[in-house]
Amino acid sequence: MRSDGKLWGMSESPITADAPAPHWSSIRESGTVLGIRLLYRLYRLFGRRVFHGILWLVGVWYACTRPLQRRASMDFLRTHARCYPERWPSLEPGTEPGWSHTIRHFQSFGEAVLDKGLAWTATPGESDFTLIDEALVRQTLADPRGQLVIGSHFGNLEYCRGFLQATHARTVNVLVHDRHSANFVAAMSHYSPDSRLNVFQVDELDVGRILELKSRIDAGEWLFIAGDRIPLSGERRTAVVRFMGRDARAPIGPYLLARALACPVKLMFAWREGQQVFVDLQEFSEKVELPRKGRDEALTRYAAQFALALEAAAARAPFQWFNFYPFWGTATLD
Repeated sequence: MRSDGKLWGMSESPITADAPAPHWSSIRESGTVLGIRLLYRLYRLFGRRVFHGILWLVGVWYACTRPLQRRASMDFLRTHARCYPERWPSLEPGTEPGWSHTIRHFQSFGEAVLDKGLAWTATPGESDFTLIDEALVRQTLADPRGQLVIGSHFGNLEYCRGFLQATHARTVNVLVHDRHSANFVAAMSHYSPDSRLNVFQVDELDVGRILELKSRIDAGEWLFIAGDRIPLSGERRTAVVRFMGRDARAPIGPYLLARALACPVKLMFAWREGQQVFVDLQEFSEKVELPRKGRDEALTRYAAQFALALEAAAARAPFQWFNFYPFWGTATLD
């Protein structure tokens, strides 16, 4: 820990990039508070089927007007298709995902935004979920200890947070690092002012914030943090990992925080397929250890372990990947 109370990270290591890539936080938001509320109202008025059709038009507009996000979508989908061709039976040999797939990608994101809203305004039942490892879910819910849960921008963790709050009386705390998430919270709080989901918007984790989070963990609450986006401070507190055959940067903050909180760590991925939401809760570490000697190597191993699990999840459902920025640090596609 630094003398100013902020968590140290690793030293910067090189990564190859074809062109300078913007930080994800600098990319213009995909929706405003009014836009999110409008989407939710359309769903309430017309139902999911009509809403799905409206989202196709939104996807066309988005693909035409947001070139950076469109290129990022194509980059991911094409990388996925090269790594997992068996997931793309509709592609003709020698072809790659194109505009129609990107439109579908944006359409899936709109569906996820709706599900985020429903997590705040409705009471999801257990029948809405398919649990990949039901025994582990039951065991973890029965554990009175607080948990650090590392998620991602794959799929829709908000739906599971709503599930935890509504059916298992869990207080869920979420760490976010950007104003995008704050806008979403503002929109949904309008519909659910009594939500037991606490959102902490932070740029850095200082001693005071860590002590507050530690007290919540000790009280049996859960803390969610994303493990797939580099911090606002840039690449200094990141590790280079392999993701779908390419080098990518992953934050080391979640593992530094886990060490400070001294609590069990789980991974959780949730994604929609048709009418079902699949939930994959995984063991990660009972206690994150960072030895003084070889500390950077240990952090890299934890980040690589997360990247491997994230890739396995994203391999199943490519259109549930919602990192619409140059994830690998390049932006070279047309």
